[in-house]
Amino acid sequence: MSENIKGKVVVITGASSGLGEAAARLLAKEGAKLVLGARRLDRLEALAAELSLGKDAILRTDVTKVDEIRRLVDHAVEMHGRVDVIINNAGLMPHSPLERGKVEDWDRMIDVNIKGVLYGIAAVLPHMKTQRSGHIINVSSVAGHKVNPGGAVYAATKHAVRVISEGLRQEVKPYNIRTTIISPGAVATELPDSVTEADVAKGVRALYDRVAIPADSFARTVVFAMSQPDDVDINEILFRPTAQEY
Repeated sequence: MSENIKGKVVVITGASSGLGEAAARLLAKEGAKLVLGARRLDRLEALAAELSLGKDAILRTDVTKVDEIRRLVDHAVEMHGRVDVIINNAGLMPHSPLERGKVEDWDRMIDVNIKGVLYGIAAVLPHMKTQRSGHIINVSSVAGHKVNPGGAVYAATKHAVRVISEGLRQEVKPYNIRTTIISPGAVATELPDSVTEADVAKGVRALYDRVAIPADSFARTVVFAMSQPDDVDINEILFRPTAQEY
């Protein structure tokens, strides 16, 4: 199913690799009009060239800075006259036991995983309210449903994404805006590279090497949610590799 996508203006954060890149590839194939943001401009430029998007379709964006996300969304509206979908995808996962006191890693997760989503919502809501339409897709995780040792702060940030998204779902009903939470399990991306503790990283990589599925699995869930008729709101999708226990 891929109806209801062609011509839609879609903003994606964290689009230079992993889930965001996979979503961009599939949505481009389905005829969406993409505006991509990420910190690594060289990666964005290569992706835009590959997908024949043009340089105007990308913008260096740090999701921890609200002005940069607003600039990304406003740029999409300037280019296309509207914004139909935002995929708040940027995230990182520096797991560590709480007793190690990795305060800098905690702050980074809060800034990217929570504030980055909030800033994306703040950037698109004025436009979508005016349009009286839109779709906000927020990326959570299996860790937003379950906690394991070493993953408490990451799980807290991803649970926060689900809580924020549910509150948003209820608040935007008067404006005909749809909301979707997508919670992936182990998907083959650069996410394990954000783990800063060597012993923890070893365990995370072992799990991913054993069970991780390709990033296009995420892209297909995005297409499924977006493809529904306008009166159908897919609010939450949780998926894992078939082999994943956690």
